[in-house]
Amino acid sequence: MRRGKVELKRIENPSSRQVTFSKRRNGLLKKAFELSILCDAEVALLIFSPSGKAYQFCSHDMDRTISRYRSEVRLSQFNHQGLRTMEVRRSEMDELKSTIETLEARQKHFAGEDLSMLGMKELKQIERQLRNGVERVRSKTRRIISEQTNFMKQRHRALQEENTHLQKRVRI
Repeated sequence: MRRGKVELKRIENPSSRQVTFSKRRNGLLKKAFELSILCDAEVALLIFSPSGKAYQFCSHDMDRTISRYRSEVRLSQFNHQGLRTMEVRRSEMDELKSTIETLEARQKHFAGEDLSMLGMKELKQIERQLRNGVERVRSKTRRIISEQTNFMKQRHRALQEENTHLQKRVRI
């Protein structure tokens, strides 16, 4: 014979409430113990009676179990923050990918590739940028050649002076 469902509401009679609390507390403690044995689970159970008395069951050390619980909660919060950070990083990564694609397209245009999709305005702009780039390259090349020429002239003068000095020493 089965019992009917018990309606869940506060028991008004204080002595009946205390008896029910005591029986259900013992049943809950028994279930916690069985769970820890059968499943090799680390179980901690804290119960406070209506009068404020504490009851506890722990399959291992209560302090260690509570510390473990707290670290798991912190880790969970950290993982949630990590998820938000990861979403921000993913957004930044998408922006960077878009920038890379744009720069690669420009590089192809400067190399004379994929020009068929460009209009006259874009082509003129690329031409102007290429001319400016060529002028900067020529300017840098002229400066390097000038510096190398000056260095070679100085080296030539130094070698001539050394040669003259050596010739004078040979005559003496």
